[in-house]
Amino acid sequence: MWSSSLLIVLLIICVITDLKERKIYNAVLFPFLLAALILHAFIGGIQGVTDVLLGTAVGLGILLIPYLLGGMGAGDVKLLAVIGGIKGIGFVLMASIYMALAGGIIAIFVLLFRKGFLTRILYFFQGLRHGVRLSLFEDKTTFPYGVAIAAGAVFQIFFPGVLSV
Repeated sequence: MWSSSLLIVLLIICVITDLKERKIYNAVLFPFLLAALILHAFIGGIQGVTDVLLGTAVGLGILLIPYLLGGMGAGDVKLLAVIGGIKGIGFVLMASIYMALAGGIIAIFVLLFRKGFLTRILYFFQGLRHGVRLSLFEDKTTFPYGVAIAAGAVFQIFFPGVLSV
């Protein structure tokens, strides 16, 4: 299907820029959203345009609160919105579940392999034995969440219906 091909190209570009520069560019996102709008309008008419707008709104809404709370970049929010515009509401809802799972797995690996984390765990448990509460997390560790978003979308493309709602 054309929308899956369009989405895969978008995801490849966004993952590369997110990994290399920690940015997802509007100059990439907006042309893909415009292409989705034009193609859906051509194929589905007014209903196609409505589907793009609703999918975009739902995709935006999913990550809007984490963005407003400072836990997410604006590019990540817009990427999920464009995914919703390209593939629709049902797709973006399911992809966001896989995205959250992928994000959690990536976060665990980031924590486990970051410098000094194992030492902090040892100090944490040693402190507990002596009645002292030490923090495991001294600084804010981030990772390019566009990778998790892309993983969720790719999983939904190739394994639709694994989770049924």
